[in-house]
Amino acid sequence: MQRLLDGVVRSLTFEFTALRQDGTVVDIGLHGARATHRGRHAIIGLLQDISEKKRAEEQIARYVKQLEGAFMRTVEVATTLSEMRDPYTAGHEKRVAEIAVAIGTELGYDARGQEGLRVSGYLHDVGKITIPAEILSKPGRLNAIEFELIKGHPRASYDVLKEVEFPWPVAEIALQHHERMDGTGYPQGLKGEAILPEARIMAVADVVEAMASHRPYRAGLGIEVALEEIARGRGTAYDADVADACLRVFREKGYRMPG
Repeated sequence: MQRLLDGVVRSLTFEFTALRQDGTVVDIGLHGARATHRGRHAIIGLLQDISEKKRAEEQIARYVKQLEGAFMRTVEVATTLSEMRDPYTAGHEKRVAEIAVAIGTELGYDARGQEGLRVSGYLHDVGKITIPAEILSKPGRLNAIEFELIKGHPRASYDVLKEVEFPWPVAEIALQHHERMDGTGYPQGLKGEAILPEARIMAVADVVEAMASHRPYRAGLGIEVALEEIARGRGTAYDADVADACLRVFREKGYRMPG
């Protein structure tokens, strides 16, 4: 109030808790503004009981938290359904999501951006539900036709997700997570800046998880082999900044593969 009187600020707004004469506690909102009345400085002030408003805001916050929890559980259900058809790679989507979040955090993504990476990671392979289970779990090498079917899963993921109004470009990330910076990826053969930044992160996280983990057709190659691949493809197949962040996270900051 003294700063207002001294002209340091033109107006102020704050809240405080007050006690009524009957002993009840109320929340008070105060707004004051500096003015001039008949040539003299004055303050125009408003005090308002905002107890009901605060209770309503707290209730809305609880509803939002419940909705966010239900949203993530729905995402997890979609991931679980996909994994039920491909039990040999169960956990792949969740591990990719966590690696992507770790890389995104290293790159400076805020909490909202990290959540977008997590959701996108959980759902990036949902299109594999369209691929016959015997191909997904085939122990030997895929033939050309089978590989083409596998290569269709980013487009299938996009088709499943495109009508959902996510706060992040989840469908586009799923579509682009097998694209490569030099244009050698699929399904669109995108290059460089045409690939979403989040999709570049997902691409690196996907390669790291896939190489380090076991697959029906081979044993896991280990995290160091996976990181060597990222280092080899830095600036060509993989975004240089994303590759560097991934290498820092694992080699310098002690990040370990999610369980």
